[in-house]
Amino acid sequence: MQKQILVVDDDTMNLRRTKKILEKQYDVLLAESGEEALDKIVCEEIDLILLDIAMPEMDGIETFKRMKDLSVETPVIFLTASGDEDDVLSAINLGAVNYLKKPFLPQELLKRVAMGLEKK
Repeated sequence: MQKQILVVDDDTMNLRRTKKILEKQYDVLLAESGEEALDKIVCEEIDLILLDIAMPEMDGIETFKRMKDLSVETPVIFLTASGDEDDVLSAINLGAVNYLKKPFLPQELLKRVAMGLEKK
């Protein structure tokens, strides 16, 4: 059975692009908000989460904190367009397994996902 990846991003084009890169090797679920992601995390068996940091309403850091409150231990790789060191440090300090700066190369995404899945 293929591993299931949840991609969380408020940008539809980013979701489509990321799914296209991953779908040959993984089952891919999409969520356009932190709330939608939390709903899917509770209902689905997810092996890895790609989580955008900058989202309206509930950003990726807040979503990650709420996942921890739910005792979710799924590995998380943060996606960031800003490259803001504080955001990245916050993510790693909270327990993210990695981060990836957008825009990213397909090979780099696949490599980080494979590494993240090893940590599960």
